[in-house]
Amino acid sequence: MIKLFVGLGNPGPEYEATRHNAGFWWIDAVARELKANLVMDKSYHGLVARTSVKGQTVWLLEPQTFMNVSGKSVAALARFFKIQPNEILVAHDELDIVPGQVKLKLGGSHAGHNGLRDIHAQLGTDDYWRLRIGVGHPGVKSEVVNWVLKKPSPEHRTAIEDCITRSLKALPELLAGDMEKATMLIHTSKPPRPKPPRPAPTPAPAEGDSA
Repeated sequence: MIKLFVGLGNPGPEYEATRHNAGFWWIDAVARELKANLVMDKSYHGLVARTSVKGQTVWLLEPQTFMNVSGKSVAALARFFKIQPNEILVAHDELDIVPGQVKLKLGGSHAGHNGLRDIHAQLGTDDYWRLRIGVGHPGVKSEVVNWVLKKPSPEHRTAIEDCITRSLKALPELLAGDMEKATMLIHTSKPPRPKPPRPAPTPAPAEGDSA
């Protein structure tokens, strides 16, 4: 089962609504769902909540170290409470997925994501779960840093929030350790299709017009 849920982001109001903070948004949603209260804990360099689900202790963590040093916070909590890497789920922004979609995976490359890079280094393994929250790609590699540190458009923000809400349907499975079912629920949860526009009514012919 997942014992430690981590959301990645940067601390401070200037970063709060930026794409790079999508992981924080997800943890905030989980905290509301579990009725848990995140508070600053300097021992673990982050905002921390501890709750219990069916007798099992569950931790929520938002590192306040800035993205590039996220692993310092994750490793401090995981080591102290003897939480194994495969019992950790890290939610983060994902450039290679469009806004409105979310994917779950175990292990693999950090793909240049500096938060994951530091977690890899601090844990000494890539064998932890990631919840990849789509924020889209600017299309040009040189624009990536600027892209993730800016706010998404209102349309994209709504799509991201909607996918976070849908992903919470898998929270019971994540907590129970049924990762196969959790993956299926997350990957098959698609945004609702927009309704086709209704055809405009045909104007009535003006009086005197011929058919």
